[in-house]
Amino acid sequence: MSMSVALLWVVSPNSEVSNETGFLESVREGNRLFKSSRFPARDRNSMWKGRIKKSRRQRWNFGSLNADSRYSCLGGSRNEDGSSFSIQSSLVASPAGEMAVSSEKKVYDVVLKQAALVKRQLRSTDDLEVKPDIVIPRNLGLLSEAYDRCGEICAEYAKTFYLGTKLMTPNRRRAIWAIYVWCRRTDELVDGPNASHITPQALDRWEARLEDIFNGRPFDMLDAALSDTVTRFPVDIQPFRDMVEGMRMDLWKSRYKNFDELYLYCYYVAGTVGLMSVPIMGIAPESKATTESVYNAALSLGIANQLTNILRDVGEDARRGRVYLPQDELAQAGLSDEDIFAGRVTDKWRNFMKKQIQRARKFFDEAEKGVLELSSASRWPVLASLLLYRKILDEIEANDYNNFTRRAYVSKPKKLLMLPIAYARSLVPPKIASSPQAKT
Repeated sequence: MSMSVALLWVVSPNSEVSNETGFLESVREGNRLFKSSRFPARDRNSMWKGRIKKSRRQRWNFGSLNADSRYSCLGGSRNEDGSSFSIQSSLVASPAGEMAVSSEKKVYDVVLKQAALVKRQLRSTDDLEVKPDIVIPRNLGLLSEAYDRCGEICAEYAKTFYLGTKLMTPNRRRAIWAIYVWCRRTDELVDGPNASHITPQALDRWEARLEDIFNGRPFDMLDAALSDTVTRFPVDIQPFRDMVEGMRMDLWKSRYKNFDELYLYCYYVAGTVGLMSVPIMGIAPESKATTESVYNAALSLGIANQLTNILRDVGEDARRGRVYLPQDELAQAGLSDEDIFAGRVTDKWRNFMKKQIQRARKFFDEAEKGVLELSSASRWPVLASLLLYRKILDEIEANDYNNFTRRAYVSKPKKLLMLPIAYARSLVPPKIASSPQAKT
């Protein structure tokens, strides 16, 4: 199981797509449109190289964080408004007795850096919405065509979310489409029909191509849309790199000894997308929440969605020889991989599942607080996604925790019912966010 949430703030594409090959065909079609454009081959090969105006990007390192952030692993830190918060389980002991930083702490350091990038960008520009379109000599209009193609792919493979994006401003809508397409293409590398042929070297080449995108040298028209997006919004490359790292992990790892390991995996394949998309979705001007807390809510939604996917797909993953459940917690419940492979729904399994569902719901609850801090045009589609995905946990319970042979899903009538509920909740004005760290 790789990234099952192609965009953090959306309904998972896996809930709407059954023909993976069809997506690859659409990508190939996008490349065909690019290659068959009216421009000479010599222009197509070099048209983007050095032509896209690249904004200066701040390269962050741990040393650039303030003193409170650097030492937050000692038990706490401070938000930008001066209020304190605690970081749970930031230090873990190794078998040798040494102290190591937990996955949760490592990921939160990334959150802090992404939030700092946004704040720096907002201090240096008046309005992200009024930036002029990039004009490329002799190729005026091709960039617009690239964005349109991304929108077509989003409309075909994430119908519910695509409708939600229509509520956004044009710049934000197009940027979200570009990120969506890159995430889907990345996911296809390890989950698509050609996944058996993917090697670590292929992922290395994909990551090198990502670097080119951020340096204004896209390979094809779909890359070009993302390359333009990252010049218009304070989107950093690190979450994109981390997603590729999650794809690498799927090539060799099929067991997770504890939740700390699983948390890092969930961040790689799903939480990263929240960090990519928050700068696009935007934070409400009237919000008094800290930038860090909104970013952490986005991270929490990614973790929640991925945990939900894992619980829903236990049987499917087991048939592939994979177990995405904490091994130590299975053992504490008196269960083993053999019980999962046998598909036995026992009282031990039910009790185990109740605890796993409870954990996922805590992350959803933390995420919902941050959704209400987003710009008004972004809240409805994001909140609808959250409420719909959280309902999958209810369906697992309704199936008597049989996630071996019965796939939990939310019926269409229930989905339609959730949309007005999500809309009503999205009208709630932003409030000061609570603790930015979901309890595990």
